[in-house]
Amino acid sequence: MCDQAKPRKKKEKFQYNKSIMAATSVVVLDRGNNTTCTINLHGATVVSWRVNNQEQLFVSKLAVFDGKKAIRGGIPFVFPQFGPWNFGPQHGFGRVVRWTLERAPERLPSGDVEAVFSLMDNEITRSMWNYPFRITYRLILREKELHFHIGVYNPSKDLTFSFNLLLHTYLKVPDVRRCQITGLHGCTFIDKTRDGAIYQEGRDVVTINEWTDRIYQHTPQEHIITNVVSGRKMRLQKYNFPDTVVWNPWMDKARECQDFGDDEYPNMICVEAGHVSTPVILLPGTAFEASQILQVM
Repeated sequence: MCDQAKPRKKKEKFQYNKSIMAATSVVVLDRGNNTTCTINLHGATVVSWRVNNQEQLFVSKLAVFDGKKAIRGGIPFVFPQFGPWNFGPQHGFGRVVRWTLERAPERLPSGDVEAVFSLMDNEITRSMWNYPFRITYRLILREKELHFHIGVYNPSKDLTFSFNLLLHTYLKVPDVRRCQITGLHGCTFIDKTRDGAIYQEGRDVVTINEWTDRIYQHTPQEHIITNVVSGRKMRLQKYNFPDTVVWNPWMDKARECQDFGDDEYPNMICVEAGHVSTPVILLPGTAFEASQILQVM
């Protein structure tokens, strides 16, 4: 991992200076009341989510924004591979290629703000993974929630492909040792710190006190993570993501990551919704959909 029906209002389009957006490669969703979400088109990586001006996501002070390397923190988009990959970078190319802003941020009748990003096969992706595909990634910023809706489409008439998909969510925490994660009791998990050995989780809540890299399988649709940000709770709800990855590099592994500060590991926890322990198999002309909601409680 270290690498009543009211008359519908017309949607309000946000105006952008295109030259500025091209230069910064950043898209901002602004709901008002100091609630914003910032997405870098490099990897469609969510690099900030502020609720009442309070940052919810961890981004390393050493994160690299060179348009080549994956951004260390926020919410990178892992596709089509989870983990090491013989044909390309770790965790696939989804988090290191430039995405398209399919639909610029617009305000919905509810007051929420949404934007849509997309990625299609191109010369770069086909050099690693020779399949046609299309991904749509819709983000909706609500008052205390961030919604993620993903669609993966196989436009081929005869080729079936398989893939992994994961939202690599880095949550900001005051002290990871005080965090608790619900919803994992009784689940089997692959422990990547112990050569992929498989165990069953016996704890009612999962806590972290050491290097942790686990793929929990067949997890429920909801987790509560306590003591995030300023001691609050975060609810993670997911659909069609059967796995939950829990990761923290701890001291020694943090030192091995050039883009991760040696002293930063206590201030982050990764709780990641994904489809990674088994691949998604997508037949020609079909689509796969999955979603996640993060809610500040």
